[in-house]
Amino acid sequence: MLTLLFAAPCRTGAARAQTAHLEPIGEAQAVQAQHPIPTLQPPIAGYEFPQRETLTFTVDWRVFTAGTAVFHLEQKDGKLHVTATADTVGAVNMLFPVVDRFQSTMDTKTGCSGGFWKQLQEGRRRVSSDLTFDYHAGRQTEVQRNLAKGTQKTQSSNIPACVTDSLSGIFYAASQGLVVGQDFGLPLADSMRTVTVTMKVEAKEEIKTPAGTFQTIRVQPTAEEGVVKNRGNIWIWYTDDARHIPVQMRARLFWGTITFYLQSMEAQ
Repeated sequence: MLTLLFAAPCRTGAARAQTAHLEPIGEAQAVQAQHPIPTLQPPIAGYEFPQRETLTFTVDWRVFTAGTAVFHLEQKDGKLHVTATADTVGAVNMLFPVVDRFQSTMDTKTGCSGGFWKQLQEGRRRVSSDLTFDYHAGRQTEVQRNLAKGTQKTQSSNIPACVTDSLSGIFYAASQGLVVGQDFGLPLADSMRTVTVTMKVEAKEEIKTPAGTFQTIRVQPTAEEGVVKNRGNIWIWYTDDARHIPVQMRARLFWGTITFYLQSMEAQ
């Protein structure tokens, strides 16, 4: 999950190549056999997703302001539509420009993802991916396009009856109880597999962001395989209230630490 952290707007080409490594399929299957995929639980009773909201984050890398990330949420016909952008700024943009775009949908009653789309422009790399879920058939299909080379690849694999994705999963987690010490698992569609992500609800903290000071609950997503495992340590700070708004996110990677600080929050 946490796609914007995975597609962080200040990594070098070498760092991207190293962090993109995934385990061999045999190893992944062995891990899945040891850790059965959990069932995605629906949002807790009474939880309400925002009707229309925009969250803007400043992205810091080490001591530099590296970029801006914007999440826009909007409900329509029982679906939560999530769009996100990540763009580099300043000196980082001159060294390694990034213009990334993401979209996903989620059923507000079940939490099930309706699909996930991304387009990444990172340096000279320009790719897009469109991931769709057919729960009736139990299949996920991904169409990958290399926009620079003009090539395309389609692949398909099995999925459970309900999964989350790397973008809407951030807001699905907000719909759960988030009680310190009560961890929960969720099935995440990841690189044509379904992996178990454990959300460790670690502690309550007061944090300061450009948008203000918040009482929060710190959650750490962990996994035994897949993109979450291969991205180092990741944390999300949700407000300690009924909304559970993500106001800070952090990824501690071998090439540095990236932190997303909430800059502004606008309800429309």
